[in-house]
Amino acid sequence: MPRPRRVVSPSIPLHVIQRGNNRSPCFHLQNDYLIYLDALRECAFDTGCAVHAYVLMSNHVHLLLSPDTTDSVSTMMQRLGQRYVQYFNRRHARTGTLWEGRFRSSPVQDERYFLICQRYIELNPVRANMVDVPADYPWSSHQTNAFGRENALITPHPAYLGLGKAAVLRQAAYRHLFNDALPEELLDEVRKAGNSNRPLGLAPNAMDTGML
Repeated sequence: MPRPRRVVSPSIPLHVIQRGNNRSPCFHLQNDYLIYLDALRECAFDTGCAVHAYVLMSNHVHLLLSPDTTDSVSTMMQRLGQRYVQYFNRRHARTGTLWEGRFRSSPVQDERYFLICQRYIELNPVRANMVDVPADYPWSSHQTNAFGRENALITPHPAYLGLGKAAVLRQAAYRHLFNDALPEELLDEVRKAGNSNRPLGLAPNAMDTGML
C-alpha cells in the first residue's frame, strides 16, 4: 500500500522524522552533532523554516518546525541531507547513502497537540534510557525551551509563548509539563501519525474523508 501523500501547509507545524539507512548510526563524534546543527540552522533560515524543537539521536532525528511555503521543508531537508552526508562520508571514510529514503512528516494542525509533540521529541533520550531527565541530553532543544539557553536555531511557537508573558514564567511552565511522562496512548498516537505521514490529532481516515 503506497504511503499517504505528504501534507504541508504554510505556517502549520510539521513533525519531521529522518532515520539512518537500516537504522545505522548517523552520528559518531561530538563534531558530527555540531556540524549537523550548524547546517540545520543555515538551511532552515535559507528556506524559511522556523525550528521549534529538535532531538538528534544516534540513528535518527526529530524536528518540529513551521514552513513558510509548501516547498520549504522538502528544500531544507534536501539541502541539509546533501551537505551533511558529504561531510559525514568524508569524515568517516565511507560512501553511499546515509538516510533511509524520504523523511517522514506529520502536520500538527491541532494546537492542543503542539506541546505534546514538542515534549515527545525532547523526551526521546529519556525513553531510550540514555539520560534520566531531558535536560541532561546535550543534543536537543530542551535546555533552550526549558531553561532559556541561547540557541540561534530555535524560534518559539505561539503555543509555547502562550505559557507565560515573561521568559522565566514560560520556562517554568514548560518544565512543569515534564513532571509527568506522556501517556502511552499519546505516544502511540504521535508515532502512528509520524510513521504514516498523517496529521497529528485527526482520525486516521481524515485525509480520505475531506476533513483537511
